[in-house]
Amino acid sequence: MDHEAPADAGVEATVNAGDIARLADVGRAAVSNWRRRYDDFPQPVGGTASSPLFSLPEVEAWLRRNGKSFEVSQGDRVWQRLRASADDLRLGEVIREAGAFLLYVQRDPGGWKRLARSADLAVRLPRAVAEATGDLFPGAASSVEPGLLRLVAAMAERHGAAATFEFLCERYAEAHSRRLALTRPDVAALMTRLACAEARTVLDPACGMGTLLLGAAEIMTGPAGEADGVRLLGQDVNETAAALAALRLLLRGRDARIVPGDALRHDAFPPERPVDAVVCDPPFNERAWGHEDLVGDPRWQHGMPPRGESELAWVQHCLAHVRPGGLVAILMPAAAASRRPGRRIRANLLRAGALRAVFTLAAGGPDLWLLRRPEPGERGPATIVVGDAGDDPESVERCWRAHLAETEPPRGGRVVRIIDILDDEVDVSPARHLSPRVDTRGFPAARDRFREVSAALADGLPDLEVLTGGGAGWDVSWSTVAEMARSGLVTIRHSPLRALPDGDAPEDGEDGVPVLTADDLAAGATGAAGVTGAAPARRIPPAPGLVAVRPGDVVASALTARVVTADGAVLGPYLSLFRVDPGKVDPEFLAGFLRYAAGGGRPHPGSGRVEARRARVPQLPLTVQREYGAAFRRLLALEDGLREVAAAGEALARLGVEGLVGGRLRPRG
Repeated sequence: MDHEAPADAGVEATVNAGDIARLADVGRAAVSNWRRRYDDFPQPVGGTASSPLFSLPEVEAWLRRNGKSFEVSQGDRVWQRLRASADDLRLGEVIREAGAFLLYVQRDPGGWKRLARSADLAVRLPRAVAEATGDLFPGAASSVEPGLLRLVAAMAERHGAAATFEFLCERYAEAHSRRLALTRPDVAALMTRLACAEARTVLDPACGMGTLLLGAAEIMTGPAGEADGVRLLGQDVNETAAALAALRLLLRGRDARIVPGDALRHDAFPPERPVDAVVCDPPFNERAWGHEDLVGDPRWQHGMPPRGESELAWVQHCLAHVRPGGLVAILMPAAAASRRPGRRIRANLLRAGALRAVFTLAAGGPDLWLLRRPEPGERGPATIVVGDAGDDPESVERCWRAHLAETEPPRGGRVVRIIDILDDEVDVSPARHLSPRVDTRGFPAARDRFREVSAALADGLPDLEVLTGGGAGWDVSWSTVAEMARSGLVTIRHSPLRALPDGDAPEDGEDGVPVLTADDLAAGATGAAGVTGAAPARRIPPAPGLVAVRPGDVVASALTARVVTADGAVLGPYLSLFRVDPGKVDPEFLAGFLRYAAGGGRPHPGSGRVEARRARVPQLPLTVQREYGAAFRRLLALEDGLREVAAAGEALARLGVEGLVGGRLRPRG
């Protein structure tokens, strides 16, 4: 437990639920549970109803008081004080100021040590920072208190300036995850590997916080860590994001020039000085991208982008800035591969040999387009490669390398002739040209599975005798379930829940109990292994009054009833429990009549329902009840088996049809 005394920075640090979860090393759901279960949990001191902020000292005191282990790292203390020093809209500028200060400390450590001892630090520090960071475009006047910057400097002395700033940027990105469009790290790594491996100069015209440029810097660094001759260029319309990108690169010692501004309207890098590679994750679906202002722009070598095709403007902007033979890796919305207004530009890109590959990275997009600016007089390719990464982004690189080597691409990729794409639609979306993704090699296994479950279905049929004439019908007395309860044969309990609690469910290892729901009951997930081999899917926080189930209990919903096979779960909303006297009532026997009353055993379940307490049960000796109970159990297993056979049959039929259509299966002669 960290009891480090916080330095006086003039502000009180605040934390959100995610921060508290991180400090206490628990999931966010545990923090939500604490707020509900403990009346003395600190009240919010700011934020919003959906994202409240709490006083860090109050949270620390509460954690200590309740014996919760926690650790507040030096980085967390610095971050919380920085965040509390400005409102949410200015937080990015505060992080920028901290980054500029770190760059000054890194470049002039002796100057900082002398300045830190001066009495007029607040007056002299802004000028010292400005003089040491002349290659960083100027921002707003400094507003971060010197005492807070001393905390930042202390962290940098321990962890390094670059690592300290990277930590602050990560926290900033987490706090503004809904406002910042960040490129996924695995996608950024893939793009830079494909486009920048042989480059010495790289441009990102929509660089954001510099994720792609940082990835390019790693790819372009020599085996000994040297980066001589490597130059990184970037531009972004968001001035704060551009400043953060510049600082992340400069603090790593990279030769970088990042400029704020709209790259389409106010291009900071003349195409006359092209770069070796361009990587870009542009904004999607922007209609106000400058269509009217940029008519006749020389960048539109493949056609004037329509107003609704801003992404094709970014594609041509990137191509205009890369040298002949250089590569462009750009993320595109999936619809950009097939929208009709963009078909003329897509056709021109294909005819010119510029568009070389299109890969789907995830369902619904984005897609990754790989382009190459043709050499003068170069003969264009006759094919492009398309692919679907599915769950394996690394397959994109394998597919691209295979295409360059003129070998067969791996599964998930296909080489397509350009002439076959140049129709009225010019659709380059991978889904249009790939066979279904289902692996039809699984057809034999699916066929065997269908045979197995079908055979098991027949083997499990109960042996029932048909009664006719005078032997048909019942010649015994009947009782309702309510009458059985009054006689002590059955104990009835109802769930107190009317709905499952809102918010995240407790994670594994946290406080929480499995809750049996109506869906679990219908699927047979009534125990640790359950009827279908599944346990209840949901967990809820423990609370007084919950009804726990145990093996042998009958649980009923409005549609069915089953016998529970394991303990540990509690009743979910709108479920009832019937606990029988096992010496007098067989639970499977009772469950069979309850299912019939609920409609689950009738040919037409919707024809009517009977309230469970009014369900009628014949009074039979226990040995006879068990015989009937075993028959009811086998018929219920038949119902479950029919669903399993139907699912296996659907899977088999789908594999067969898609295999025949895709040319991967054929009838045996």
